[in-house]
Amino acid sequence: MPIVLYDSAVSGNCYKVRLLFALLGVAYERRPVDVVDRANRAELLGDLNPGLRVTTAVLEDGRPLGESGAILWYFADGTQYVPSERYDRAQVLQWMFFEQYSHEPYVAVARHWLMHDMAPSQEALEEKQRGGYAALDGFERGLSDGRDFLAGGFSIADIALYAYTHVAQQGGFDLSGYPGIRAWIDRVAAQPGHVSIDA
Repeated sequence: MPIVLYDSAVSGNCYKVRLLFALLGVAYERRPVDVVDRANRAELLGDLNPGLRVTTAVLEDGRPLGESGAILWYFADGTQYVPSERYDRAQVLQWMFFEQYSHEPYVAVARHWLMHDMAPSQEALEEKQRGGYAALDGFERGLSDGRDFLAGGFSIADIALYAYTHVAQQGGFDLSGYPGIRAWIDRVAAQPGHVSIDA
């Protein structure tokens, strides 16, 4: 059976996997999931992902795998997108954990709220944006030593952070004060096989 990706076209978490699949040339079937209307999630994903979230993949042998970071690691391990050196591998994980803990809950949520007119209040939105700018500050510091990518060469750490960073303006974030991040975005977008979030 083909690899199946339960996917939302607007989700950065889903885009991470689509981007890696494009870079690796992985053939797969996309099954669209609404990220706003969750009414049928238990029916759709209940046997596949206990968190009932996209991104969820079903492997060729029928085994399910949830969470974008886990899916990235599964498909990238053993390729050029996960380093072989132990420290660099740990750096990949460091940045992926940073993305899920410090970056995505703020940058992605602010974007989601603004794209779907769902912010509970202006104060709540501004709080998310403050958290997002704190994450962007940390990200910029991580690039301040002149490195081209986050963990040795271009890796799934870059894919993980690129997904929501390159569309951060949709969450009300101004990247003009982040020259390192802006140059890094250009380097990621220049990778052979790159596809856009709306592809």
